[in-house]
Amino acid sequence: MDITYFGHSAFLVKLDGGTLLFDPFISENPVSKGQVNIADIKADAVLVSHGHWDHTGDAAAIAKQNDIPVIANVEVAEWFGKQGVKTIDLNFGGKKDLGFATVRLVPAVHSSGLPDGSYGGNPAGFIVTHKHGIFYFSGDTSLTAEMQMIAARYKPDVAFLCMGDVYTMDVEDACHAAEMMHIKHVIGMHYDTWPPIALDKEKAHDLFRQAEIRLHLLSPHIPTRLG
Repeated sequence: MDITYFGHSAFLVKLDGGTLLFDPFISENPVSKGQVNIADIKADAVLVSHGHWDHTGDAAAIAKQNDIPVIANVEVAEWFGKQGVKTIDLNFGGKKDLGFATVRLVPAVHSSGLPDGSYGGNPAGFIVTHKHGIFYFSGDTSLTAEMQMIAARYKPDVAFLCMGDVYTMDVEDACHAAEMMHIKHVIGMHYDTWPPIALDKEKAHDLFRQAEIRLHLLSPHIPTRLG
């Protein structure tokens, strides 16, 4: 798969047959502001993990311009639907076959209020099954025993894990999560956007290296092939 990182938790993931856009906080993201024209982003679906503004971001605009759905929990999907956006609503355990990939909603431990104060339901992560493998997108979460279920049931080979601390798990807990799930490739996210979630990259790489896990801290805006 080819991955383009826009900073924070925003990723464009190109798979064999289609493209997924995750948590597209881009135009007001300090890492991408003024450097990315969202009108140039092409995808087949937008996946939103929860209702916070730094994850809903540009989802509506990008979904409308591409005439594609936002996939999210029921409450977040309903909120987007009221803005005239196509949606696919899921709840925990539910899945949607997109043809080129199957997306399943799994729990995250966080919060999920929407930008206008509306109830955002329960925060989530995603399991994506595609032709060449399975990956886990954690969304914003703490370390949780749910990850053991994810490993046992779905056996992902790649994980996108938050690791910036303060609002999500830190790098030590992210490494423990990867060990618990027997993940060999981790893509870091939710770090360095603002000073409170700055990441000591050298320490992070050392920690994952000791665990014999490959940590990928992607350079923003540069497509990276994994696998």
